[in-house]
Amino acid sequence: MTYSIDLKERVVAFVREGGSKAEATRRYKVSRKAVYNWLEAESLEPKKQGRRKRKLDWAALQRDIDDHPDKMLRERAEAFGVAVNAIWYAAHQMKNSNKKNIQIRRTRS
Repeated sequence: MTYSIDLKERVVAFVREGGSKAEATRRYKVSRKAVYNWLEAESLEPKKQGRRKRKLDWAALQRDIDDHPDKMLRERAEAFGVAVNAIWYAAHQMKNSNKKNIQIRRTRS
């Protein structure tokens, strides 16, 4: 749950003006850990969360897909040292299709 910046500022001001941390948790109905975190934080603004660190380098995978579009998922998985599902998931998240787009012409009989 994200608390408003206004609430965070009021809690921090209350504690810095001499109020106890325990009283601040009861009065403003926030957790004790949140009060400690807000007192130690440089800024009370919400932090932008980025993509977590993964074993698979998505930039290298994108280059490999661009350079070798005909490779199979299992070949890419062996090259990168990950499971096939990891390659599929990353390609899906990057909006890269694995389809070969071969046009098959059908003749009328």
